[in-house]
Amino acid sequence: MATSLMSGLIASGYAPQQIWVSDTNQATLQSHAERLRVNISVDNEAVTDEVDVVVLAVKPQVLREIALQIAPAIRQKNVLVVSIAAGISQGSLAQWLGGDVAIVRCMPNTPALVLTGATALHANAKVSEDQKDLAENILRAVGLTLWVADEAQLDAVTAVSGSGPAYYFLLMEAMEKAALELGLDEHSARLLIQQTALGAAKIALESSESPAQLRERVTSPGGTTQRAIETFQQNGFVELVGKALHAARDRSIEMSKQLGAD
Repeated sequence: MATSLMSGLIASGYAPQQIWVSDTNQATLQSHAERLRVNISVDNEAVTDEVDVVVLAVKPQVLREIALQIAPAIRQKNVLVVSIAAGISQGSLAQWLGGDVAIVRCMPNTPALVLTGATALHANAKVSEDQKDLAENILRAVGLTLWVADEAQLDAVTAVSGSGPAYYFLLMEAMEKAALELGLDEHSARLLIQQTALGAAKIALESSESPAQLRERVTSPGGTTQRAIETFQQNGFVELVGKALHAARDRSIEMSKQLGAD
């Protein structure tokens, strides 16, 4: 995700010299320096001293250790902290960083890797309007962004878009299996399914109609699509999707409690 953000920012016009990256893996750092021409360091505190925005793109299990490490440098400057670590609340992060820190918490998803991500953001009370604009510009470099009014809504965002790509992959996987049973070869089945998914998403994005209206528009009465849709509905497809998203939301809340501040 960090690599995608850096690539997106550079593609958007930011100079590589404006970007610093810190990592424990020297080979990874060297690759970034050679490919992206960004500044590199193994010293998180030194990087914090050089920048106006710190993006924490690390696994949630190590965020506490890193936050405590950079806390002194963060407190010395009016640095904006942008966290894309799943499950770590702003309250926990603020506690680790030492109090009154401007924090924007984000929930991106994996399509950010190909610059078509969807990211929800929430700012705490310490974030200025200019800092909000800056955070939005950073995440917009890898796709769509939107702000949520309540941090708790990020648990719902996690269930919908954060985990969402896997749901579509599961549907594509099931369709491919069925297509093979129907006699198509693997290459043809996969290509047809991928292009169909892309086309459906493009229609939905460019249309002002709801998904229900779009579905009705392409479902001819008594036709093949209606038969398939009725089979989905009769076997509890809508209810199952609802249960799955509620389960993902609940797990997001559990993780926040498990990974948060003591």
